[in-house]
Amino acid sequence: MAVFLRGLRAGRVLRGLSSVVAAPTTTNPQFSSLRRGFRCAALRLQDESKSDKSTSFSSSSSSSSSHHEHYQAYSAEQNTETASQYDSDPTAEGTNIGDQGQEEYETEEQLRARLLTAALEFVPQHGWSMEAIAAGAESLGLSSASTGMFSNGAGDLVLHFIAQCNANLTEILADQHNQVQQGQVEPKKTAEFLKDAVETRLRMYIPYIEAWPQAMSILLLPHNIPDSLKHLSTMVDDIWYYAGDRSTDMNWYTKRAALTGIFNTTELVMLQDSSPDFEDTWKFLDNRIQDVVNMATTAKQVQATGEAVVQGLMGAAVTLKNLTGLNQRR
Repeated sequence: MAVFLRGLRAGRVLRGLSSVVAAPTTTNPQFSSLRRGFRCAALRLQDESKSDKSTSFSSSSSSSSSHHEHYQAYSAEQNTETASQYDSDPTAEGTNIGDQGQEEYETEEQLRARLLTAALEFVPQHGWSMEAIAAGAESLGLSSASTGMFSNGAGDLVLHFIAQCNANLTEILADQHNQVQQGQVEPKKTAEFLKDAVETRLRMYIPYIEAWPQAMSILLLPHNIPDSLKHLSTMVDDIWYYAGDRSTDMNWYTKRAALTGIFNTTELVMLQDSSPDFEDTWKFLDNRIQDVVNMATTAKQVQATGEAVVQGLMGAAVTLKNLTGLNQRR
């Protein structure tokens, strides 16, 4: 604006000077000197106008440069803040991508195990059946049609429960073994250890004790016997291992066969026991365990114990048939 006003002022002066210069018609030395003076004044005004324009341009350039420098400084500050945030939280950027990359998908085997575990809650109501599996599927928000994954039907549910019980028992025994190794508890005698291990395992049946005869009859079906025996032998072997047995001779087989018979017979006694907290069952178990521990003292005791085990197994089979109604005449 200052440059514009100066331009207007210079224009007015020049117009005034031109009118004065054009007025005389005769050449006069005095007049010529006056005209030269006016021309010099006009040239000085033009020079001042140019200098003002250059000064204004320089000021504008300086202002623009200052603004540019301020913008660069602001940008650098923003970049510094962003970098510091990234340094303090390196997972801030790309978190969603990382989460998607780390997402784990459930396999069919995992889904089957989760569904069968959920179905156990409905066993007291529906028994060991496909209805319990369907109810477990619905509790997980799945369609009841997902029961089609279980070709063995209720047998899959019973075998899953047994495998789960065995895994829980192994975890308990391993924890007790570690405590003994660290000197936190005193080691138990063999008889006490065996009794506690078998009792702990059998107590896992208590929530389903009313429906357990049905489960035992399912395990006796020909296509379920191999898996049932496999789970039973694995459980007995784990108990003897944590009891400290490291035998490699015939005693290895004798001890495991004896403990298998004791477990099965005690299981049958438990189904018929009406005493508080199954006290009669645990007394029977304690007596049988003492027989197993003492059976290696003499060959006669070993033979007697083996015969007792065989008789116990035969009696167990007869009792089981009676419980499941297989011996009923039709």
